[in-house]
Amino acid sequence: MFWFSKRRLTTGFFLAMATLGLVLTLGWNKPANAVTARHYTDLEFSPLGEIQIPDFERYELPNGMVVYLMEQHDLPLISGTATFKAGEFMEPANKTGLAAIMGEAMRTGGTTSYTPEALNQFLEQRAAAVESSVGSTSGSASFSSLSEDLSDVFSIFAEVIQQPAFASEKIDLIKGQYRGSIARRNDDPDEVATREFRKLIYGDESPFARTVEYADIDNISRQDVVSFYETAIQPRGTILGISGDFDSTQMKALIEEFFADWAPSVRAKANVDIPQVDQKTNGLYTINQPQLTQSYIHIGHLGGRLDNPDHGPMVILNEVLNGFGGRLFNDIRSRQGLAYVVYAFWSPRYDHPGLFIGGGQTRSEATVPFIQTMYKEIQRVRQEPITEAELQFAKDAVLNSFVFNFATPEQTLSRLIRYEYYGYPEDFVFQFQKAVESTTVEQVLAAAQRNLKPSDFVTVVVGNLDAIDPNLGTLAEEVKITPIDITIPEPAV
Repeated sequence: MFWFSKRRLTTGFFLAMATLGLVLTLGWNKPANAVTARHYTDLEFSPLGEIQIPDFERYELPNGMVVYLMEQHDLPLISGTATFKAGEFMEPANKTGLAAIMGEAMRTGGTTSYTPEALNQFLEQRAAAVESSVGSTSGSASFSSLSEDLSDVFSIFAEVIQQPAFASEKIDLIKGQYRGSIARRNDDPDEVATREFRKLIYGDESPFARTVEYADIDNISRQDVVSFYETAIQPRGTILGISGDFDSTQMKALIEEFFADWAPSVRAKANVDIPQVDQKTNGLYTINQPQLTQSYIHIGHLGGRLDNPDHGPMVILNEVLNGFGGRLFNDIRSRQGLAYVVYAFWSPRYDHPGLFIGGGQTRSEATVPFIQTMYKEIQRVRQEPITEAELQFAKDAVLNSFVFNFATPEQTLSRLIRYEYYGYPEDFVFQFQKAVESTTVEQVLAAAQRNLKPSDFVTVVVGNLDAIDPNLGTLAEEVKITPIDITIPEPAV
């Protein structure tokens, strides 16, 4: 063994020396022969190719369920999502959290054929997944599997949707997790600022802002969960989208087998109109947290929807204000050193007004200068046009990132489904692209003047109020400063 190792070492030594000699004979590339570095402004890139939507098929079942199919054979994987016309806006006010609990228990509570444990084991053995959830204005159930396991996994997916068992112990477990979340909800000051800001904008009874309390959880029974399911999850209004490595003819046969006989519940469909939204208040609000050395700040007001005609110019304005080259970063972070995190975004939603929200975190003694500068920069984009250079930089940033809307077939299909679900045209994303391309400096200024309303600002400050110097009164000489009590109501004994 020693002789063999020594021989390998000797051979390796001579090979290394021979290689070194060859290198010395041929010579290293001299620095003068290396590629000369070029300034980034001299670099040239070919334009992005035209984006093509992959082929897909859309059809409807007699029970009202809509189906989208998009074949993609790169990998032996299949995924699908059923989107339901349901949401937290349908739950009673004294049972806040019911929709989310139902959405989670729909999968974790097992089915009529599989206990929760058996369902988990079935999926784990096939490296597959089935999930379900309900949000503020939509619900969903999804699956993913290897192509070879499609029939088995799809049957489970259909059973989770149509025959959930809602095991009592799983509902109790979810409710216990909610109670734990309630007890910890004031631990993160940034989350506190976000929560209270939304309540001030939308109102604390709005499904877009209301908070789950212990009393809500105590009010929710298993029968409430079942009743909500029977009301909310119906074939009509459901959109099923499937993409991946399948044959459409075989996929249609599976859908026919497992969903064609899905009949509406005898329980009448609940009202599915999204509630109207109006901003409830404005002004300066504080949450005193003496243990903090930083202030967490939110500034903004009610925003708009994605179909707002100013959507394109407002996205351009987002780019001008934010990011490493944005005005807020350059002034508040780089020039004044007031904050590490700073932002201000127009953030629209599909079916209800979103938010215009700005803010960040700063040390206590810098709180007032931070807020003053935020006010100033937002007023500035309403009063002065942005520069042509800013416009072009922002356009390039938005348009160059446009391709990432279509990174995967699943992402593209999901976008098509969202557009149908919320009543948007199929080519909405391309309409947006054209709007950005054609945006002018004058349009950005006009959009900012129409959509940014400093008189409506809600400003929330979470921090050590005694350490803020100058104090917040210097910001609101004529506006009342309102403290917010975030004490968590005690659970019932």
